[in-house]
Amino acid sequence: MSRKYFGTDGIRGHLGEGAITPEFVLKLGWAAGRVLGNGTKNLVLIGKDTRISGYLLESTLEAGLSAAGVNISLLGPMPTPAVAYLTRTLHAQAGIVISASHNPYQDNGIKFFSAEGCKLPDEVELAIEAEMEKPLVTVDSSALGKAVRMNAEGRYIEFCKSTIPLKTSLSGMKIVVDCAHGATYNVAPYVFDELGARVIAIGNKPDGFNINDGVGSTYPEHLIAAVLEHQADLGIALDGDGDRLIMVDDRGNLIDGDQILYIIARSRMRQGNLKGAVVGTLMSNLGLEHALREQGVVLERTQVGDRYILERLQEKGWVLGGEQSGHIICLDRTTTGDGIISALQVLAEIQAAGQPLGELASAMDKYPQKLINIKLGTKDPKQVMAAEAIVNAVREVEQEMGRTGRVLLRPSGTEPLIRVMLEGSDAAQVELLSGQLAQVVEEYVTSG
Repeated sequence: MSRKYFGTDGIRGHLGEGAITPEFVLKLGWAAGRVLGNGTKNLVLIGKDTRISGYLLESTLEAGLSAAGVNISLLGPMPTPAVAYLTRTLHAQAGIVISASHNPYQDNGIKFFSAEGCKLPDEVELAIEAEMEKPLVTVDSSALGKAVRMNAEGRYIEFCKSTIPLKTSLSGMKIVVDCAHGATYNVAPYVFDELGARVIAIGNKPDGFNINDGVGSTYPEHLIAAVLEHQADLGIALDGDGDRLIMVDDRGNLIDGDQILYIIARSRMRQGNLKGAVVGTLMSNLGLEHALREQGVVLERTQVGDRYILERLQEKGWVLGGEQSGHIICLDRTTTGDGIISALQVLAEIQAAGQPLGELASAMDKYPQKLINIKLGTKDPKQVMAAEAIVNAVREVEQEMGRTGRVLLRPSGTEPLIRVMLEGSDAAQVELLSGQLAQVVEEYVTSG
C-alpha cells in the first residue's frame, strides 16, 4: 500500500512546508496517540535535537498526544538512539524523535520507535496515516494525557558505557569529540570522560541555528584541524541527532564508516562472536568487501539506507552492518544505529589490540571511488537506466576494469538525480572511466 506521509526515515521536510507544519504535527500527534494509546493512557516519549523549530514541534506533538488521551514524557535534547533505548527501558508504548539528522537547522523531521526500540511496523504507520484522514476529536477532559519533563541523560550515558567490557579504560587517551552542536552535546563528552579519556569537546554549544553548520560528521575538516592542533590520539565526529559518526586518527586521516565497520567486525571476530555476514550497501567500498573476504567473512549488500541494513540484519539474525556515511548498527549492543556506541566499540578494540586507530584502519585498503551526480530533468530514471546506450557503456567499462573494479548506476532516493559511481584499484582509471560514463548518461538525459 502506498504511503502518504511516512518515508523510509520517518517524516522529514522544510519547516512550514508539506508535512512539517504545526497543524500537521498536531494532527499527527493525535493520530499516533489514537493508534498507540489504544484507548488507554499509555506512555509515549518525545526527544529532539537542538534546532530552534524543535520547541514548536515538541509542543504541538505534546498537545496532539494529550488530546488523544496519551501521557507524555518530554526528554528534551536527546540523541535519536537514546530515545530508542529509553523507550525500551522505561517500558513506553512508543518513542518519538524530532530531528532532521545531518540536515541544516531550517529542516526538521519526526521519527517513531516501537516499544522494542525499533522502527514502527508498517501496519502501525499505515494505521496512523488512516487516522490522519479523520476529524480531530479531543477526548473528555478527564481522559486527557499529562506531560512531564524527564532528565534521562544519566541513564543513557551509563547504558553506552555498558556496551564495552567493564575493565576497558580510556585513561591516557586524548580525544576530540565533535557534537555537531546537536543532540549529543550534553551526553557524548561525558561518556568518554567518565571512561578516563581527556576530552576536548567541540561543536558543543548549540544555539538553535548552528546544528551541523560546518561541524559534525558531514563537515570533518573542523575535527581534523582540532585533532592536529591538540595533538590528540583521535577524533570522533557525530551528526546532529547522534546516530552516525566519522573518526580521525592522530595524523588527521579521515576514517569513514566502511573502515569503522571493518574494525568492529575484526573485533567481533577476535572475540569469536561475529554472527553471520556483515551487511553493507551498494555504496560500500570494494576494499571492505575484499578485506572481509580475506578474513572469511561475507559482505552482503542492500540498498542505500540504514533502514535496509537493519531489515536485513533482523531477517537473517546477524549482528553487524553499516554505511560508508557512518551509520553503524551493532545489534548485539542496541537496536538502532548509534554513533557513541559505535565509537566505543572502536575504542575498546584500540585498547584490546594495543594498536592506534590509524593502524587498525590501515588493515583495510580503500579503493579509489568516484561519484558523479547527473540531473535527470524530465526523464524517467527507469528509462535512463534501461537505455541501450547506457547499458552498453556500463558493460564496456565493466569489461575494461575487470575484477579490480566496480560500476554502479542508481537513481537517488531523494533527488531527481542519477548517481554514477566507479571504484577500482587504479585511481587514474577510475577518474577517466567515471567521466566517460557520466558523459554518456548526461548526453542521453539532455537529448530530446
